[in-house]
Amino acid sequence: MSNNYWEDEEDDLDVNEGDGNDLVKKLRKAKRADEKRIKELSEQLDGFLKEKKESTVRQVLEKKGVNPKAARLILKDIEDVNEESVSSWLDDNGDLFGFQAQESKVDGNDLAALRQQDVLTQSAVTPDKAEDFEHRLNNASSAEEIISLLRSQQ
Repeated sequence: MSNNYWEDEEDDLDVNEGDGNDLVKKLRKAKRADEKRIKELSEQLDGFLKEKKESTVRQVLEKKGVNPKAARLILKDIEDVNEESVSSWLDDNGDLFGFQAQESKVDGNDLAALRQQDVLTQSAVTPDKAEDFEHRLNNASSAEEIISLLRSQQ
């Protein structure tokens, strides 16, 4: 069994009807025009995708202060280009061109805010603490037990 593929402008068909032959010719012509348009649009899409990838890599490199020539290496290694994948690649391979991942710095204001949050959450009354306190208060049999419960909550 052989498969033959022709790409001739006009295929020879034995069509006896004059109108049918014209219709086939028109359909083939429309099909060729559609295929040509699809090919053009696919090429444009490929160009836009390539440009977007390059732009994303360039932006990440600029943000991190890395030599833009590293983009060639990154684009060869990474299929799905996004900010996270480029950052991950830099963390793994940055030593090839002198890049070292910077540790996140916490300034004094952020550290103070974190401490305040910690103090609030440590002394906060959570629902389970409130239920436990209510249960012990309801089960107290004397005024002394109630006073000791109140003092323990301070």
